[in-house]
Amino acid sequence: MSWHATALTLFPEMFPGTLGHSLAGRALREEKWRLDTLQIRDFATDKHRTVDDTPCGGGAGMVMRPDVVDAACTAAQQMSALADGQERPLVYLTPRGRLLDQQVVRELVAGPGVILVCGRYEGLDQRVIEKRGMREISVGDYVLSGGEPAALVLLDACVRLLPGVMGGATSAEEESFSEAGAPLLEYPHYTRPVEWEGRVVPDVLLSGHHAEVARWRRGMAEAATRERRPDLWSRRTPAGAFSH
Repeated sequence: MSWHATALTLFPEMFPGTLGHSLAGRALREEKWRLDTLQIRDFATDKHRTVDDTPCGGGAGMVMRPDVVDAACTAAQQMSALADGQERPLVYLTPRGRLLDQQVVRELVAGPGVILVCGRYEGLDQRVIEKRGMREISVGDYVLSGGEPAALVLLDACVRLLPGVMGGATSAEEESFSEAGAPLLEYPHYTRPVEWEGRVVPDVLLSGHHAEVARWRRGMAEAATRERRPDLWSRRTPAGAFSH
């Protein structure tokens, strides 16, 4: 059974978006993964199809109503049970959530799929988040106009790791953040021409000596991580550090 994603959103037309192209789009057409949407507004009960209300305690903006979002979640989970026979986790995209990293991506890919809740306005009423046990995930320390772009980022990160989506199995293993427990940024890449505008490809990459190439790439990856992401480098154990 293919990995299944459902997006609960006020803007279903935003999907599949960029995921309808390139490798992810081809995999979607080949049914290596599935994507569907539910319009949250369809679960509003008043004639105006209202999905939000003013925040309790005052303040700017509007808050998405818990009853409407809860009804949409119920429908999504019922559809999931019928289609997949398995329970998919509810993921709420929010700046308050755990930062999305490769470990989280691998955890999600290992399951049957996800149900993504895309908030708008000031976000969801906290009570529906708690009732549903939503997993809160952030794609970065910045604010977007809604959860849909974040959902597309999360899905892209997941889909490319699904079996049969990427052409080279070893490619994903060598990318940034792929080393379990001690993530590194990726080493720099070069291709032909060997000389371009006075800049040349490092000699070691032309040597044909695979062990030396691997050592150079490892060293460059560790150097980049130390310089650009000291937070990642500090998480590495002394035994995992490269000796220069």
